Order: sequence, then structure tokens, then C-alpha cells
Amino acid sequence: MSASTEGNARAAGYTPHPYVGGRTAALRALAAWRMRWPGAPRVIVLTGNPGSGRSRLLTGFLMMCDPEYRKQLPMDDLDPATVPPDLPAPAVPSAAGRTAAQVLWLLADHFELAAGRTEDVFAELAARDEPVTIVVPDVDQAGPVRAAEEATRVVREVLTPLAATETVQLLADVPRELATELAGALPASQVQVIDLDAPEWADPKGLVLHAETALDAGSGAPELPYTTDPAARRALAEALAARAAGSRLIVQLAVQSLLMQPEGFDPADASQLPTSVGEALDLHARRLGADPQTLRLMLAPLAFAEGDGLPVQLLGTLANAVAGRDMSQDLADGMLLAAPFIQPVEPSSEDDEDGTGEDAEAGAGGGAGDGRTLLRLMHPALAEEIRSGLPDVRDTQTRIAMALLEEVPQQDWAQADPYIRDHLAAHTLEAGLLPQLLTDPGLFAHADPVTLRAAIEAVPLEQLGAPARTYLRTAPLLTRSQASATLRAAFLESAFVEDGLAPYAEALHTRGFRLPWRTLWSVPLAGVRAVTTGSVAAAGEDGTAVSRSVAALLVPEGTPGSRTLPDAADGAVAPQDGTGAVEEDAGAVNGDGAAAAGGRTALLLHDLRAPEYVDADPSQVVQPSEEDRAAAPLGFSRGADYLRVWARADRRMVAALVSDSPVTDADLSPDGVLVVATERGVTARQILVAAPPAAPSVPAQRTGTTDADASHGLEGDHS
Repeated sequence: MSASTEGNARAAGYTPHPYVGGRTAALRALAAWRMRWPGAPRVIVLTGNPGSGRSRLLTGFLMMCDPEYRKQLPMDDLDPATVPPDLPAPAVPSAAGRTAAQVLWLLADHFELAAGRTEDVFAELAARDEPVTIVVPDVDQAGPVRAAEEATRVVREVLTPLAATETVQLLADVPRELATELAGALPASQVQVIDLDAPEWADPKGLVLHAETALDAGSGAPELPYTTDPAARRALAEALAARAAGSRLIVQLAVQSLLMQPEGFDPADASQLPTSVGEALDLHARRLGADPQTLRLMLAPLAFAEGDGLPVQLLGTLANAVAGRDMSQDLADGMLLAAPFIQPVEPSSEDDEDGTGEDAEAGAGGGAGDGRTLLRLMHPALAEEIRSGLPDVRDTQTRIAMALLEEVPQQDWAQADPYIRDHLAAHTLEAGLLPQLLTDPGLFAHADPVTLRAAIEAVPLEQLGAPARTYLRTAPLLTRSQASATLRAAFLESAFVEDGLAPYAEALHTRGFRLPWRTLWSVPLAGVRAVTTGSVAAAGEDGTAVSRSVAALLVPEGTPGSRTLPDAADGAVAPQDGTGAVEEDAGAVNGDGAAAAGGRTALLLHDLRAPEYVDADPSQVVQPSEEDRAAAPLGFSRGADYLRVWARADRRMVAALVSDSPVTDADLSPDGVLVVATERGVTARQILVAAPPAAPSVPAQRTGTTDADASHGLEGDHS
């Protein structure tokens, strides 16, 4: 299978693939891989220069692998050696914009694996009786943050283990700098590298056909001498292909340029045909009588854009920042100048996260799906060309970051443009300024947690301040629960208290959020087996006895500050069932059970509302009566790693808590203080009844104990 087969296929009268328009040699190799032809490799690594047509080839091949799409193709007219067998479609977890964890858990979902940890995914795939076929496209576009180099993690943490799994038949589209690493991890007999720029895989005739089709007036091109006359069209297509050095992208840019503005173009002048992406930009500008540098400055904000693209409203602001001067007139006059290189994007409403519901009431702006038009460059290679022509990329990112920061009204992230909220961290990361940005808890709550976490993880841990480290440990919970901005703020408020950062927790109560609770205190106390609320007589400041509300914590004997009780007394301080509705038996431990399981127990008394222990006789703790609990306005129910607090009067949920570690026990005082014990420690929260939040995405019924390791995979967010 080599380039010589291209001519043989055409000589046999086969129709080129209607989308690919060539690449017979590569399509034959992919078809042999799909049908597991004897001698075909188990793993194929597809690579090539940016713009070589890898994505187009893979898309065309997957069209033939999809049973439904095959019905729309002229299958009988194609070279039979390029047609894969009619089998169920392979799994295709695209890496574009996703983290390595997200790609892996997409696979786990697709194959309905029961894996709770990363290594379990590969083990379950290895244990399958039948091989599985997986195609991973767009690895070069992996990750929600450009500077985080997520493509390397995808190759090392996902593709390499998949390739080593004998039951996996893998095809991956990988950038050249990582292709050798991936292929080198396997025996030569199991892997094949298809480099579309290598002579054996080149397709010069297919490139001519690609150019000829793009120039054809019958395909939508304007009527010009070189689009209506077949001979002239063929001659120009051959000249374009000869100058493009095998690059589909260079041909595409050249054709778009001359068709959009044909004046001043001489098809007989080869010097007007580009040999690189940079020349395509510069030749287009000169032909329109513009300065090439002006065109590059106009496009520069898009070369640095993150996510799906840059909102058109921010283009002028960032162009001014990059150029260091007013670019408004250049942009107003430059539509034809920039048009061949720009692609508008209309985001789907599914991407909207903070623009509806309760967060809209709190003043949050619309999300990516709010109907605004985004702009992006036609191809990532354009971005690399423009960035490489700038004198100092880091300085440019600094100016972009500062310009974006100035666009936040009164530094209120609820009013900030969604692009700024979600992607400012990515810009400051490449500028080397991210640690300085990570001091505002409002940004932590409003920013997309997948994107923000990816940016923060790219910074060495020792460079991060305490608030950023708190965010980093909380981020898996934020993404696993797919929480709204308000709930993210609530979870972070508790996390800040847990980490001794009370001012940051308090700041979240001043940022316009209607939080469902106020975290009163938290103690990192391991081994708490049960909790209950009540009151006890204790000495006041003047020595007189006063009644204090307390949380009684059942702990192992010997815990500092605790008092051991006689065995018979354990049951007297066991937590009461004040829930009114228990969704499941989450393994709650009563006093008797704790004593039986772990020997003698002790009680540790903590003030219910203040961060201090209470020195009092634990045998004198008075718990609320059943009547008191029944009359309380709130009840709660819980599962293995979540709780719901609801109003008894109308069963309205007023708070939903998801924990990043299994819940050991919980109790709710009649006046609404929720005390929760987990494997990490104990935290008390005053429920704020007037602030009902939206529920996070937690299972309605979840059995068994939570798998703490699962959160690092579910952080992939599935959204």
C-alpha cells in the first residue's frame, strides 16, 4: 500500500471518495486495519504536518465505518480495498477541547464499564472476550487550555495504555512530535505510522483534485475564466498543488483568497501562489493593497483565542491591546481582508451553564450558548503562524490578559463576559501571571471548573497560594457534581473554612450569591463514627452554669479531648433519626455499632456554632426530643456521599451537599445546623432556608459506599 496505488485505483475506474477526494493508499491501510486483515497492525498512528488533511481523511474513513452514513455514499463505485467491512461503528472519543480524564471516561461510558479508577478502565477492556475498536481524532486539539499541553497527557495517560491493551484495536490522530513516542511504546509488528507528508503516503494527484473541485463554478465558486473553463481550472489547480508542498490547508487558503477577491489575481503568475501558510496571509494582503502586518494584527486576537472562539464583541478590544494602538478603523475596513481566514461559530444552547435559572437572577451573564457569535481562525496552523511572527508571545498574552481584566465591571465576575470568566486564566497562564490572579473567590465560583482546573494544574504547586490549592483539591467535586455557579460557591465556601481560610469563605457571602448555608466550623478529625446535636450544661465565663448547644462526636477511645463512657452509656448519646426520610442506608453507625466494631468509644463535645471544643460531662448531653425534631422546619436525607435538606412544610429542597469523601454520619439540629462527619473530618453548616439552590447532578438512588477514587475520573465532567 503506497502512493503508487493511487494511479492504479484511478486506472481501474474507481470513484474517489466524495469527501476525501483521494488518499487511496491511506484509506486502504485503514480499511485493512478495520477488517483485521492478516498482517495488518493492531494500532495505527496517523500523523502529518498541520494542514496535511489528517482530520479530513479520518472523517472520510469514519463515514464508511458508520452503518447509517454508508447508505449515503456511492459504496459500489469506490475502490473495494478502501471500503471497511460493514460493522458496528467504532468508539470515537474526540480529544478536541477535552482533558485526558474526559477522553478516558467517555470511553468508559461508551462501553458501559463499571470502572471507578483509571487503571480499572484498561483492566476491564483487557478482560473483554471480543476486541474493541477505538478511534481517537484531534489529539493535537486536546485540552480546554492551549498552554497546558494536554495532548501530551492524552498520549501518555490514555493512548499509550490503550495501545498496550491487546483487546484494543486503536487508531489515533496524533501530532508528529508525539507520534514517535506513541509508536515506540509497542512492538513494531503491532503498530504502523501513517505520516501523510511522507513520500509513501503522499497524494499529489488527490491534492490537484482537491484544488480543482474547490475552483469549480459548478460547486459554488463564482464564474471566472479559471472556474468555468475546465482546462484553465485544471492548470490553475496543478499550479496551486505544485506550490503547496502537499498541504491541503495552503491550497484551501489560496483558493478562498482568490475566489473572495479575484481582482488583481493573474493565474499565470506563479509568484501569486503561496508556498506556506504565512505566504497565503501576506499575498492576500498585498493583492488587496493592505499591509500584511496589519492583517496579522487583526487576526492576532483569534490566534490567542481559547475555547470555541472569541466573542466578536471582544475582537476590537484585544486587537487594540495586541497592536498597542487603535485598530477600530482597520477592523471596520478589513472585512474582505480578514474574511478568508476567519470562521464564525454559533455555539449551541447546550453549552449554556450560568446564563439561566438561579444564576441569572444573581446577575450572571450568558454562557457560551447565549446566542452570541464567536469567531475563530480557519485552522490552528494559522494561529501558530501568527503567533510565531510576534516579537514576544508572553508579552502579548500579558496585554491581552490586562485588557480582558479591565472589561470586568467593578471586578464583579457575575457581570463579566462569559469568555472572560472562563478563559482569563488560560491567558494569564501563558503570560506567567496566573498565580497572581488566583486570589478572588468570586472568580473561582464563576469560572468553568474544567477550564480553570486545567490552567491551575499547569502551574507548579509550589507557586500556588493557599486559595488556589484549596480550589485545586475541590475542583474534582465541582466538576463531578456539574454544579451551578451558586453551588460551586457553596462548596468552595466550606472548603475554605476546612482549610483555615475563613476570610475567603466570608467573601463568597458578599459576592451576590444566595448560598444555601454558612459554614460555621470544621475540624480535620479522622475516625468520627457518629454525630448528634444537643445541649449540655457548661461553665460560663463567670463560672455559672449555662446551657450550650453542642455537637457530640463519637470517636475512638484515646482521641485527645474526648471522654470515655461506660458501654451502657454509648446508646444514650447515639445519633437520633431526625431525617424524616432516609434515601438509603448509607452505613450510619450508631453508638452500639461503633462500640462493637472498634472497641470502646468516647465522646468529644464541640460547640455547635463556634469553632471550639466544650469541656463538659458528655453523659449530661440532652438531645432533642422526637417532638422537637418533628416540629423542626427542616429535615434531611442522605446517601453515601451526599445529603439533601428539605423544608418539612412543602418538601421543598433548600440545600444539596455533595461530599468528596464518604459520609460517616450526619445530624440536623432543630434550629437548622447540619453537622456532617466524613472520612476527612467534621463540618457544621447553618442552613439558610431563604436560599434554595438548584440541585447538583447526583444520582437519585445510589447504593453502596462512594468510591473516593472515582471522583478523579468523573472530574471529566461528562458535560
